[in-house]
Amino acid sequence: MAMRSAASRASAIRVAGPARVGATRLFSGGKILGEEERAAENVYIQKMERERLEKLKHKAEKEKAEKEKEAAEKKPGEK
Repeated sequence: MAMRSAASRASAIRVAGPARVGATRLFSGGKILGEEERAAENVYIQKMERERLEKLKHKAEKEKAEKEKEAAEKKPGEK
């Protein structure tokens, strides 16, 4: 009986602790993140997305330039 009441008090303390600190904590990979950590993670993700989109944009521009070059080379040879 004493073991059961000690366990219930411990769980109540764990629940009450984070609730007092802030209810805006999220889980990420099994870790509870605070607002600052979450904001830093969001900035990092946005940076990675921007870099990925820039790479795709450069790749598309490069492919377009190559197609235009090939098209320009074929036109004089067709005559």
